[in-house]
Order: sequence, then structure tokens, then C-alpha cells
Amino acid sequence: MAPEVLDESLHCYHFEAYKQADMYAFGLVLWEIARRCSIGGIVEDYEVPYYDAVGNDPSFEEMRKVVCIERRRPAIPNRWSNDEYLQNMGKLMQECWTGNPAARLTSLRVQKSVAKLQESVQLKV
Repeated sequence: MAPEVLDESLHCYHFEAYKQADMYAFGLVLWEIARRCSIGGIVEDYEVPYYDAVGNDPSFEEMRKVVCIERRRPAIPNRWSNDEYLQNMGKLMQECWTGNPAARLTSLRVQKSVAKLQESVQLKV
């Protein structure tokens, strides 16, 4: 859940607030996918976001503490810095995870960034 959902500050009467919260969640989905990418034959085990900060079934309050108070975000593995695409995906994720909902990337911006990455991959093949 996005920080504004966890700290109950989501502007629930504004549709844009829901889209911004969704972009935070989308960044988490990208992180889950990227962890399963093979780099030099190494694939990390599947883990949910924040697996290293909370138990398997965290409470709302535990998640609020980690995300809102401690302002933690899922770790970007060091090995991603050795891969141009995962390095760019990591930057994209972090922009989706910013604490200020208004500063998060929009879905159109993410779509364009991913399309640009896809195009660069296809050019190298």
C-alpha cells in the first residue's frame, strides 16, 4: 500500500489520488518482476516487497511503521547496477515510490520509459 493509504491521508474524494497510489503499487510490481530476471545466470528467489522488514503476514500498523515512519522502500540489489536495463528499471521504481504522491510518475510517463527501454533492448538484439 502507498504511504498515503497507510497513514490514512489519501484524498478519497479525488480520483487522481487513487491513480497516484496505484503508481506506487505498480513500482512494487516492477520490483517483484525485476528480482526474477536472470543476470549472469543468477535469479533471486521470489520475495514480496518489504520481506526483509516485516513478517509473512504483516499488520496494517507494521506496514505503516516501515513505509510511513521509517520511510523504507524495497532494496534495489547491487547487482542491478551491472545491468543497464535493471539499473534504469530501478530508477523508474524509485520514482514511483516517492513519498509525495504528486511527485510520482504518471502511468503515461512509465509507459514511455518502459517503451524506450524495450526499444533499446530490441536494437541490441
